[in-house]
Amino acid sequence: MNDPELRLDWLDNDQELLACFPLMRELRPHLDDPQSFVRQLARQAGQGYRLLAGRQDGEVLGLAGCRLQENLIYGRFLYVDDLVTRADRRGGGIGERLLETAREEARRLGCARLVLDTGLGNALAQRFYFRQGLLATGLHFGQSL
Repeated sequence: MNDPELRLDWLDNDQELLACFPLMRELRPHLDDPQSFVRQLARQAGQGYRLLAGRQDGEVLGLAGCRLQENLIYGRFLYVDDLVTRADRRGGGIGERLLETAREEARRLGCARLVLDTGLGNALAQRFYFRQGLLATGLHFGQSL
């Protein structure tokens, strides 16, 4: 379901990034300061991170944060760090449009794959990803240091 009024843009200035803070905080509740958020995005941009926003009438309704990467497992790929749609707008096609735009960007960049991780307990996201044609191909391990 595509909303023709939804505008998708890769963001590139601090004011636009600040406007994304409340929605990103829905996905990443540990974020507590808008200015620190913008500074961190600037650091991540140095590693290729870009933030795609879905906006309607000036309101940020969805976000996809992505970065170009390359490794021996996948070759060249686009990694989706962050994907979130405002809670009251889920199911309306925003996440689907964000992912499709990320796929288009990955193809434009010559990527072989689109990759993302989600929490093992996040069944709603997992069902969404399966519907979008993404398959679980591994189990991500991590350790706090």
